[in-house]
Amino acid sequence: MSVDAIVHTEFPAGYTVLFGADGKVIMTPQSEEHSSTIRSLQIDSAAALGRHAKVTSDVYIDFPADENSAPDLAILREDARREGKRYSFEDVLLISEVVSASSARKDYDDCTAKYGRYGIPVYLIVDPYAGEVVLHTTPTGTGYISAHTHKYGTGKLPIALADGRTFTLDLDELPLPDDGD
Repeated sequence: MSVDAIVHTEFPAGYTVLFGADGKVIMTPQSEEHSSTIRSLQIDSAAALGRHAKVTSDVYIDFPADENSAPDLAILREDARREGKRYSFEDVLLISEVVSASSARKDYDDCTAKYGRYGIPVYLIVDPYAGEVVLHTTPTGTGYISAHTHKYGTGKLPIALADGRTFTLDLDELPLPDDGD
């Protein structure tokens, strides 16, 4: 299946679609924790940056070499302009991925290397299963120089963006998985 065909395909609601480097398309149901966590990130971004800030969720961003991504949350420069239907990786100030049971290796390893390689200034991994977030800053060709772990329930985490604004993540409001799941 070509990249264009995949981009124009409507996948079932409630599923996360992952595209492997080997050409595989993986569809997994999105958990309540995943959905609730993304919603928390969106609420915090609106509170910190304004409701009309350029913030996307599960929207494709163009990277070179057909390494396009649709991150769980991306904060873009205010002057970002779409090329066709997509923004460029060069417009991104922060990307956040929410870990799910099937995406842990991708989020912690593959995405850290990829987003660092392309110079994404801030990469935030939000892990409801570990009850923590990992804040990566100072990108390099192989990942990030700095990675700091912050536990859920430890207050507000201000995250400086490259354009001078601050995104504040409320670690007290991030949902944990239910024990019954």
